Formats: sequence, C-alpha cells, structure tokens
Amino acid sequence: MGEVKAITTNETPRIYVACLAAYNCGYLHGRWIDAAQDAWGIYDEVKAMLATSPIEDAEEWAIHDYEGFGTIRISEYASFDHVSGLAAFIEEHGKLGLAVLDYTSGDIEEARETLEDRYLGTYEELADYVQEVTEDTTTIPQSLAYYIDYEAMARDAELSGDVFTVQTAWNCVHVFVGC
Repeated sequence: MGEVKAITTNETPRIYVACLAAYNCGYLHGRWIDAAQDAWGIYDEVKAMLATSPIEDAEEWAIHDYEGFGTIRISEYASFDHVSGLAAFIEEHGKLGLAVLDYTSGDIEEARETLEDRYLGTYEELADYVQEVTEDTTTIPQSLAYYIDYEAMARDAELSGDVFTVQTAWNCVHVFVGC
C-alpha cells in the first residue's frame, strides 16, 4: 500500500487571531476563535478582539496559530471565507473529511467531489476491496483461488493510480477511484 497518514486529532477547527498593533508594540493580544462558523461570525469575533486591544484604534490582525485542520496549512492572512469553508467541511465529514482534504491539499471542491463521486467504501485493508471486486466480477476456479495474491493486486492498483486510499484508523482504510 502507498503512503497512508493516520489522522489522530479530535480537535474542533479553530484559529488564533492576534492584534498586529499590540504585537508590534510587544504585547500578545489575541483570541482563539471557533472556525466552524460563517465568515461574518469570525469577522465579528476579530473586531471584538481588536476593540479590547491595549493599543487604541487597532485595526490590523493576523492568524498566528490554528488547530483542528490536520496537515492543512492556514496562512496568516487566509480569508475568513476559506477558513470557515475548511472548518465546515471538517465538521461535516469528520476524520474522513480531514484525510480527504489532506489528500487534495486543502482544495475543498476537489475534496467534496472526491467524497461524492469517487468513494468506494471502507475496508480493513485495500486487499479486501480488491478481493471483493475480483470475486464479484470474475468466476475463479476453486483450484486457482488459493494462488491469487490480493495484496500484490492491491499494491498494483494503487501504484497504477486506479485507486487511492486514506486511513482514518488502524484497520479503517477508505478506498477511492483514482484519477
């Protein structure tokens, strides 16, 4: 099987937004904000944080930290629409959504299309899927059944790009149609 990343986080997606005026004056002032809300909700919380800044009339902010997004990187100045969209997708699809987002490098539309149109199911390992498909589509003489190497077939299917997998637990492999 190819590279498989196990997602072990149960964190709700959130961002830490800091006041840049305070930061530039040597103060740490900011707030952790739940990212699983609409963009305007995030913006309202940022405005409330800026209103309590130790620096008067603070207006500038930056995302200084984040959690619950797996390996997806959130830039300092990511739009609240983007952050909110990622968080909503993760909240909706859980560990599987997080793993698919990781596979699609954070592309929400591609991740959504992958889950809706390319998902083949969950198996303990890819060889189980290959065995199921083979036995459902091919009549295998009993005298040859013990000679079939489903693990090698699974490896070939993944290496050729016919399928790809994401793993969300030790024996929980999600299989997708490849590109």
